[in-house]
Amino acid sequence: MPKERLSVVVTRRLPAEVETRLSELFDVRLRDSDAAMSRAEIVEAMKSADVLVPTITDTVDAAMIGQAGDRLKLIANYGAGVDNIDVSTARQRGILVSNTPGVLTDDTADMTMALILAVTRRIPEGMAAMQGDDWDGWAPNAFLGGRVGGRRLGILGMGRIGQAVARRAAAFGMQVHYHNRRRLRPEIEQELDASYWESLDQMVARMDVLSINCPHTPSTFHLMNARRLKLMKPEAVIVNTSRGEVLDENALTRMLRAGELAAAGLDVYEHGTKVNPRLRELPNVVLLPHMGSATRESRVEMGEKVIINIKTFDDGHRPPDQVVPSML
Repeated sequence: MPKERLSVVVTRRLPAEVETRLSELFDVRLRDSDAAMSRAEIVEAMKSADVLVPTITDTVDAAMIGQAGDRLKLIANYGAGVDNIDVSTARQRGILVSNTPGVLTDDTADMTMALILAVTRRIPEGMAAMQGDDWDGWAPNAFLGGRVGGRRLGILGMGRIGQAVARRAAAFGMQVHYHNRRRLRPEIEQELDASYWESLDQMVARMDVLSINCPHTPSTFHLMNARRLKLMKPEAVIVNTSRGEVLDENALTRMLRAGELAAAGLDVYEHGTKVNPRLRELPNVVLLPHMGSATRESRVEMGEKVIINIKTFDDGHRPPDQVVPSML
């Protein structure tokens, strides 16, 4: 007798080839539109499905997991981060959690370098002048930015993405420094030509550019708070392609407006889509709509990871990208 197919609910539209493959393998319920599911809709899905496939913008908290049905055995997150899911509560309920690490690394690192170049070379200001027909020709003192070569880059969080940023920055002639929860192995430090700082305070005070590449956890919330931001040099630049909650957005905005920081490039925000309106008014700020991993290749590879995690679970094995609380 053929085995009953797993019931899988997907909360958002995924690339067509990913949805097709999910439909071939599982009893899958896909979204008709790209609108996010409501909290109530996710809870209803969790009551009747074997597997939930949320995205990083879908909150799956303890209260919601508490209402899940007995069938739910896997939350296969479509995203590398899992701060949207209460992993500890899921584990207590016997529900596994998986994610999609690794496939976002290069694309996010590329976007980090793009933001560093954009804010240091004033690219958006140049674009605005051209689009507004406000350019009279080349002039010696027009649109003067700063050279990235030779600048000190401090990387906050030296995981896969942080290391990929380090390699790219070295190619641009930047000096690489980093702070991490755990120091890298000597051979990796040597390969990256990266200098480790045990004290985050001491590192940020000496950097020309700070790149935030650490995950959001209770211990990293507002890791770059008002006090720490004030340690940075007035001519320093800060870039965040990780999680908005790591950076105190209000403090950052005040310092940028007061000229206490030179510029910022942000792809993520503390309150999701609710961006501080004062940030939008500043000419020395580049804002992007969470585009760090937004390549066709990345999105398809994320879907392939989700499928592998579900299929491995369905075959009676531990998903290769299972997340446990000790990893967070």
